[in-house]
Amino acid sequence: MNLEYSVTNSIGYITMNRPDKRNALSYELISELKQAFGRAEQDAMVKIIVLRANGESFCAGADLSYLQHLQSNSYAENLADSNHLKELFLQIYTLKKVVIAQVQGHALAGGCGLVTVCDFAFAVPEARFGYTEVRIGFVPAIVMVFLLRKIGEANAKQLLLSGELVKADHAQRVGLIRNTVPADKLADEVYAFAQLLLVSNSTHSMMLTKKMIAEVQSMNLSEALSFASSVNAEARASDDCKRGVAAFLNKEKIVW
Repeated sequence: MNLEYSVTNSIGYITMNRPDKRNALSYELISELKQAFGRAEQDAMVKIIVLRANGESFCAGADLSYLQHLQSNSYAENLADSNHLKELFLQIYTLKKVVIAQVQGHALAGGCGLVTVCDFAFAVPEARFGYTEVRIGFVPAIVMVFLLRKIGEANAKQLLLSGELVKADHAQRVGLIRNTVPADKLADEVYAFAQLLLVSNSTHSMMLTKKMIAEVQSMNLSEALSFASSVNAEARASDDCKRGVAAFLNKEKIVW
C-alpha cells in the first residue's frame, strides 16, 4: 500500500507513504488516494479529512519512472491517464467534507496540485511550492483550472509561467496555504484547527457552503442567485439549522 488510513476524534487521516520516492504520484498512488477519499467521504466516523505524508517531502509530483513510461503512450492512453489525475483533483475539490493539507515538506508540480485542491493547507516554513511543469516542456493544465479560482490570474501566472519554487511565506501571502507552522507544532496546529471546525461549525453547513463555492462560479448572475436561494431554503429546513437557531435564540452555546 502506498498510503495509510486512520481515524482519530472524527478526523480522517490519509497519509501518503512513499517516503523513498518523495511520495511521488504514480498511477497506483493516485488510485489509492481516490479510494481513500471516497472511503473517508462515506465514513460516518469522519467529519474532517487531513491529507498528509510520511518522509521529508509532501509530494514531489509525478514519479520519474512514471514519466518515462508516459513518453511511449498514445494520445488516447495519455488522455485516459490525465483523466485519472483530473478525477482525483475534482474529487477532493468537490468532496462533501472539508479537506486540510498538512504539508511537512516540499510540494512540487502534481504535489502542489494536491495542496491547491484542498480547502485549507498548513505548511512548515522550510517547505517549497512550485508548478515546475514548464521547465520540462510540460503544462500544468489540470491544476491551472483550480489555481486560477484559488489565487486569481495574476498570482497564478507568476507561479505557472515561471515554474519557480517559492517559500511557504510567499505561498501564504498569495493564498495558496493558510498558515506556516514550525515542524514540531505542525500536527498539533492542524489537529487544533480541525477540532475548531468540528466544534464551532455545522458539518452540514460546511458541506453546502463548499458545494456552492465549487458550483456558483461557473454560473451567470441569475443562475447563481437562483441556486443560492435553493441552497438557502435547503439549509433552513435542515436539523442543524433548527438546532443552531434555537441555541442562538435561547443564548445557549452549541457544540456540533
